[in-house]
Amino acid sequence: MQAGSPRWRRRSQARPGEIVQAALDVFAEKGFAAAKLDEIASKAGVSKGALYLYFETKEDIFRAVVREAVVPNIDMVEAMLAQATIPFPDLLRLALARIEAVVETSRLGAVAKLVIGESRNFPELARVWHDEVVSRMLAAMSGALERAQMRGEVRLGDPRLQAFSIVGPILLGVIWQETFTPVGAPPAPLQSLIRQHGETMIAGLAPRAGVSS
Repeated sequence: MQAGSPRWRRRSQARPGEIVQAALDVFAEKGFAAAKLDEIASKAGVSKGALYLYFETKEDIFRAVVREAVVPNIDMVEAMLAQATIPFPDLLRLALARIEAVVETSRLGAVAKLVIGESRNFPELARVWHDEVVSRMLAAMSGALERAQMRGEVRLGDPRLQAFSIVGPILLGVIWQETFTPVGAPPAPLQSLIRQHGETMIAGLAPRAGVSS
């Protein structure tokens, strides 16, 4: 087959995505430190030399994993929280339903576990996860809470701390599933956890009767 043929070009263009998917699988199975570039290349069906055409370091591959596997979902939730004009309780239910779908259908938990477990030795992992995922999610949720406070739908308080209260238990559930369930702990039913937590937060954030918000 000629190198300039359409099929060859499609294969070449597909390689970064294949490498990222292979890296996600290897990182989830082995962790970051133990993951070998040779293994990622082999799983992606490329040579190690071809891998270096797209990524200079393993940290670059991890950054691509986050941007390909996680960030598009953050974009969607961020846009939902920024643009919606519905009451905050309904907005929170929609946002949590989206987060629930992401948690159930992606390797988000494996990536989060990797960051928590290995960021001490590889601080760049924490930096990428913070900048690309955590800070954006907290900012989007904080903005929605601040606007809801201005409309009188949510009790007054530090919206960033309120956002931490919403996101924190979900992260705990994800980490529980990845860390403790495999060693025999009772599973955390994430769907039920997220939905019950959402209703608890809606009730807890509601303005108190007789108190001006």
